[in-house]
Amino acid sequence: MADLDLITVEVAYALPQKQKIIELLVEPGTTAFQAAERSGIVREFPEIDLETAKMGIFGQALGVKGLKPPREHVLHSGDRVEIYRPLTADPKEVRRRRAEKAKAQEKTAK
Repeated sequence: MADLDLITVEVAYALPQKQKIIELLVEPGTTAFQAAERSGIVREFPEIDLETAKMGIFGQALGVKGLKPPREHVLHSGDRVEIYRPLTADPKEVRRRRAEKAKAQEKTAK
């Protein structure tokens, strides 16, 4: 297969202290999951479990809101597959605690 038949995509993963974007040439029809596998990103970040990891394309989560899941989402040239870390805290709980703290500070300020 000639390079002209391939498309360029990226696979990205980030931790607070380290991030990596890997550029790949893949065949048209390659899925987000396949690109993540082929990138070898798990060698750099062994904590990634591609089978369960949430993925997205430029901030749009795959498998929700009409987008196909990573194993079915076919990439286009220039797409960036983002592998998301698991949440360490429930966002709703964090917001609730923040609101309680603000309310308590309001009371002490009066």
